[in-house]
Amino acid sequence: MKICMLDAGSIGRDLDLSVFGTCGEFVFFWQTLPGEIEERIADAEVVLVNKVRLDRTRLAAAGKLRLICIAATGYDNIDVAYCRERGIAVCNVAGYSTQSVAQLTFAMALQLVNHLPEYTEYVRCGAYSAGTAANRLEPTYHELVGSTWGIVGYGNIGRQVAQIARSFGCRVLINRQHNSEDCVPLDTLCRESDVISLHVPLTDRTRGLIDRNLIASMKRNAILINVARGAVCDEEALVEAVAQKRIGGIGIDVYTSEPLAADHPYMRIAGLPNVCLTPHMAWGAYEARVRCVNEMVANIRAFCAGERRNRVD
Repeated sequence: MKICMLDAGSIGRDLDLSVFGTCGEFVFFWQTLPGEIEERIADAEVVLVNKVRLDRTRLAAAGKLRLICIAATGYDNIDVAYCRERGIAVCNVAGYSTQSVAQLTFAMALQLVNHLPEYTEYVRCGAYSAGTAANRLEPTYHELVGSTWGIVGYGNIGRQVAQIARSFGCRVLINRQHNSEDCVPLDTLCRESDVISLHVPLTDRTRGLIDRNLIASMKRNAILINVARGAVCDEEALVEAVAQKRIGGIGIDVYTSEPLAADHPYMRIAGLPNVCLTPHMAWGAYEARVRCVNEMVANIRAFCAGERRNRVD
């Protein structure tokens, strides 16, 4: 069984991928450009991908393909409907990055809440050494205890973020797809929260979920963290809100188009101290990536044994 990984570089060059060789004949490419996809998957029975987009046209070239394993929880880069027509199994990995994503969520929030860029720059530029004051307390910052943290999406990651937020003494508001007693309307969450973090998959329902009107309803000091998918937010409206000081700041790890284009609206505000932009790395702590690889191997072995595991087709 030939196993082909198209974008091994996207899960890091510090991992041992030889474990995939225990499942079959394994070949990998650090990166695959769109024009290279069809040739590389032509004779593969199993294709492993992270960010490479596999649409109907490209998949049609893979006549032997039986299984696609995604090195991620989200699978919006795969034409699942076509796979279903062809009988191609599609597996994702879930739960592997919970701690990693929650960790970056709080790293961003704490950086922005405490105004760390401004304070570290004050020291770095020499102003602290040149002054006479023993301390500096501008800009004003606030404790998380007693603040309201809004969580949009309440899967594994959302639950972990809620647990940590409560340990900081936050009041936690939750909005999720399936309403329950502990769920609040999204407009209420956006209006009342001091910190809002997004943890939803990209679907037809969530595309553009955080729209211009919801952004306009947020508090002037509100911080928005997006570690979900870029298209969940109206990116242009977010940029305007930050530039016009209508919200407190943003932490963004995901973008509608990746990598982030040099002329993307976010680049207009990238240098502001209340803007934290990272290159889609929230999921990627070393331990999380090891778990991801092990989960992918388990998916392949389950498929070969005739078992359904982490199937999304």
